[in-house]
Amino acid sequence: MEVKIKKLKENAIIPTRGSEKSVGYDLYACCEDTIIIEPYKTEKIGTGLAIRPPEGYFGAIFARSGLATKNGLRPANCVGVCDEDYTGEYIVALHNDSSSIRAIKSGDRMAQLVFLPYTNVDFHEVDELENTERGSGGFGSTGK
Repeated sequence: MEVKIKKLKENAIIPTRGSEKSVGYDLYACCEDTIIIEPYKTEKIGTGLAIRPPEGYFGAIFARSGLATKNGLRPANCVGVCDEDYTGEYIVALHNDSSSIRAIKSGDRMAQLVFLPYTNVDFHEVDELENTERGSGGFGSTGK
């Protein structure tokens, strides 16, 4: 599958995979200076890249498991959604869940990008929904 990518900054790094079977492509920070992320705060960090997913796909930005578990850094919105028709810079809002100051430098891997298909739907308003075994039971209602 071909994905179009444009470097917006000369020092931007094209996403890479950690192994041949990796699903996610590492996104790298592209910044002039080191970015300090205070405890429990969020900073927007650019990749220096504009990416155009193939038709019918969007880019999903997920946490890198090592960065999240070892350093407490994750995308602030948990999963970033980059629509197929978005052509601006991919930016990661990185949140520091730890009680320590964290630093991100240009070239640091900060998140991972996965391309996923999506489906367009047409909503049809109805007066009632069909009954199901679960019904309107919410959080924890299935007892599992």
